[in-house]
Amino acid sequence: MTNDTRLTEAQARGVRYARELEGHLGWLDTFSGTALGVLATASGIYTYLGVSSLLDENGAMSVFAAIAYSVAVSVGIFVFWSYMMRLFPAVRSARARIGLMVAMGAGSLAIVAMSSWLNAAALAGSAAVEQHLAKTVQDYQVSLERAHEVALTAQSLERDVARVRQSFEDLSEQEAAGSLSGLAGRGAVFRVLRQKAAELSGLEGQISAQTPLVEASFTEGNAILSRMRALTVEPGPVEARSVEFSEQAVRLAGLITQLRQLSVAPLVERAAQDLAASVVLPELDGSTTEGRADQAATISSVLEVLAQRATTLERAAQAVQAMQPVTDVTYTPISSADAVILYARNFVPSWAGAIAIDLLPAVLVFILAITQSAIRGGREGTAIEDTLTLAELRAAMAAMREVEDTMHERDMPAPRPVPHRAAE
Repeated sequence: MTNDTRLTEAQARGVRYARELEGHLGWLDTFSGTALGVLATASGIYTYLGVSSLLDENGAMSVFAAIAYSVAVSVGIFVFWSYMMRLFPAVRSARARIGLMVAMGAGSLAIVAMSSWLNAAALAGSAAVEQHLAKTVQDYQVSLERAHEVALTAQSLERDVARVRQSFEDLSEQEAAGSLSGLAGRGAVFRVLRQKAAELSGLEGQISAQTPLVEASFTEGNAILSRMRALTVEPGPVEARSVEFSEQAVRLAGLITQLRQLSVAPLVERAAQDLAASVVLPELDGSTTEGRADQAATISSVLEVLAQRATTLERAAQAVQAMQPVTDVTYTPISSADAVILYARNFVPSWAGAIAIDLLPAVLVFILAITQSAIRGGREGTAIEDTLTLAELRAAMAAMREVEDTMHERDMPAPRPVPHRAAE
């Protein structure tokens, strides 16, 4: 008897618990639909802004298309989550819940695909485009500095050329004093040495003439980079700034190409190859056969030294050309939606907000499912009459009285007609 009493008390507490939860759900249902409509409308507004940024034209048809798409998104979100909020908490079998959960996952992916990324574009589209501009500036800066470094390294070949030229001039001075061939004066050996010294002097002058051009190009490139950096942070619509940014990028790309062409390494390599290959041998002018033989031997030695110096210059020039080449940078304008996707990791809060506004009702669905399960658990094991509230009991009793009255009236015999007496 005690166990039955305890069970009855536990069931009564479960029924009261279930009624309390039902009361809360009844109150929440009064504005849940409105709240869901507000969320769907807000998502539709941001979707409209995102779609508008993708359309190239600003005419009435484009506006109508953006409005139609955003309205379709709002309706789709409202209807989908309305289905989920009604059906998912109501089903009881595990198979049905798994099926609806799969459907909810597929619907959530569809909502993200058709709405959330556009919401993110509306929330952080301008900032993402500015991020793209800033990254492009960094790429151009690296390319400009690399081109300048290669050009300066090529300009350093001027010192190698000057050293070789100076060596030939010194040898020519020694020949003029008679220290090489033994014949003092400016004979055949002297002319060969002076010939190559003059060639190297001309090459040195060409390299030296490039230095101001390299520095001027680098200075102008830095000025363009400064303007491009300013465009990334200036106030105003980012689309207008992107147009000027694109113009500056074209100018800077031309300057980087010019810097690459100003490198004198190929010129030095070709000059080094010609240095030993193109030697105009003068006529030996020794007065005696022995003197001419000494001149010929000295010229052979000079040609060997010339070949060595030419090889050294050629290798130095090839080392410059073997440096890591300048990376080609091309600025590609992108839309705000593409920029948000490309730089998604930099705008995680915006993506989280864009997705949350669309998928927040999923939390409500699970809350309702848990609450409905608790209500069913509270009513489990109780008869239907034990779960009736006082108002439901009064309504049931009133209905019973109406049924009984109707049945009583139907069972009562019909009244007999009263005969009319004839007038006496």
